[in-house]
Amino acid sequence: MALTVYLIRHGRTEWNVAGLLQGFQDSPLIDEGILAARQTGQALTDVPFVACYSSLMKRAQDTADYIIGEREIPHFHHKGLNELHFGLWEGQKIAELRHHPAYLTLSQNPADFDGIANQGESMAAFYQRVMHGFEQIIARHKDGEHILLVSHGITLTLLTAVLKGLPWQAFRDENLHDFVQNTAITIATIEPNHRQLVVFNNVEHLKKITN
Repeated sequence: MALTVYLIRHGRTEWNVAGLLQGFQDSPLIDEGILAARQTGQALTDVPFVACYSSLMKRAQDTADYIIGEREIPHFHHKGLNELHFGLWEGQKIAELRHHPAYLTLSQNPADFDGIANQGESMAAFYQRVMHGFEQIIARHKDGEHILLVSHGITLTLLTAVLKGLPWQAFRDENLHDFVQNTAITIATIEPNHRQLVVFNNVEHLKKITN
């Protein structure tokens, strides 16, 4: 049996609604984000999680707590699950950054993004951090177990692209891979010589929120 990993992006936040970059900064979950996290928990209520891991950001930790609910599931925090550090761009409007040359590189050619212009994290360093953290987490568990990881948009989009078999440099290519949605359910199976995504960006459990 494989190790089964459930990957969830945090619920929508005030800064998501305002169109601001969050990164290492934080903002509270909005009511919709809280409800979606609870709905995700209900959808996963029968999954026998042995552990939950979230980033160091409160929005991810709170989402994880809403998913866990009243269940006795150990909840750990790991910096490898943190969002990309956007440096000086954090708190700025994404719409106002879209034409910045460095932001265009981040969006279109992430492998070339060095983080110098915004005094943030380079994409190569980010990739190394995320994958190192993921390997550390899965090494703690064995076949047949189920674990929950709650993280962030760019973090999970990169990680799922790699699990899908894409080179990390192509994780923002919209023709090859989609961006991970808030509180969508993604599931990966991990075996010694084989890793795959078996569910990606499933939002069926959220339909009663939007309908």
